Amino acid sequence: MSEEPPVTPSWLAPDSTAWASGGGGPMDNSTSLGPLPPEDSLRPSQLPLLVNPWDIVLCSSGTLIACENALVVLVIWQNPALRAPMFLLIGSLALADLLAGLGLVLHFTCAYLLRSDSAQLLTVGLIVASFSASVFSLLAITIDRYLSLYYALTYNSERTAAFTYTMLVLLWGLSLCLGLLPVTGVNCLAEAATCSVVRPLTKNNIAVLSVSFLLLFGLMLQLYVQICKIVMRHAHQIALQHHFLAATPHYVTTRKGVSTLAIILGTFAACWMPFTVYSLIADYTYPPLYTYATLVPATYNSVINPVIYAFRNQEIQKALWLVCCGCVPTSVAHRARTPSDV
Repeated sequence: MSEEPPVTPSWLAPDSTAWASGGGGPMDNSTSLGPLPPEDSLRPSQLPLLVNPWDIVLCSSGTLIACENALVVLVIWQNPALRAPMFLLIGSLALADLLAGLGLVLHFTCAYLLRSDSAQLLTVGLIVASFSASVFSLLAITIDRYLSLYYALTYNSERTAAFTYTMLVLLWGLSLCLGLLPVTGVNCLAEAATCSVVRPLTKNNIAVLSVSFLLLFGLMLQLYVQICKIVMRHAHQIALQHHFLAATPHYVTTRKGVSTLAIILGTFAACWMPFTVYSLIADYTYPPLYTYATLVPATYNSVINPVIYAFRNQEIQKALWLVCCGCVPTSVAHRARTPSDV
């Protein structure tokens, strides 16, 4: 009975710098979120444990993501006042980002301790499912904001928890299906030539994920354009009714709200678009440095999400102040909601 070949991190090639220079054979250029078999017969205990600096960056990002979003999930979970549909969607986003951060940390741990393909598949599946749920949650929040403005007079009274729960079930169900694909056999472990820039995801698998992201981004862009139009139209109507001038505070805050929407969408695109485009045009033969350079910024979106969607919210700010110091500052308690809060 032949001995099973040992499994080591992908950058442990004959040329230990292959992960940065792109040197070595075809598999040396395959960037992965997990281990690859070595080309020699050394046992794992005989191999030097080299740590890829990029994996340290990903693990650090995962730790920050997990801690930051765990705080949001804890605040929403423990505060009965934060049970409105809007907060459920924010909680879904925070939970998805929390799981994504844990997935990055678990992957780092498994890659250097367990060094097994099974652990690799599970951690990569968790990361894919979590980041998919994060993007879908952003879309759900965008849809909720658009409907709340388009049906401003009736949406809050007619919106039911069932509608929100339906969106949550759909987005988490679809995300779970995407995450299970590598675990259930849609991977390139058996045929390396089908690998994408992220092993063990196949080229077809990551192409589906990338195209889906581009479609979701296009939908979010259209919705935010419509939101901007609605906000500006409402501001213009109010200005006409009250004879406001262009320099009045209301006009300034409305323009600030539109700028906030641009920042939200621009941040989302800046974080995810480089990796999405690169994963469509590249394959496993490309130097792994390029994958890490585009993947790391994508994780930063989960760092920024709590700042944009949770920590800026007045109700969550109050809950955070109560948790941290047991009181709410007057400036937070009496701050009026402005168009910049959309």
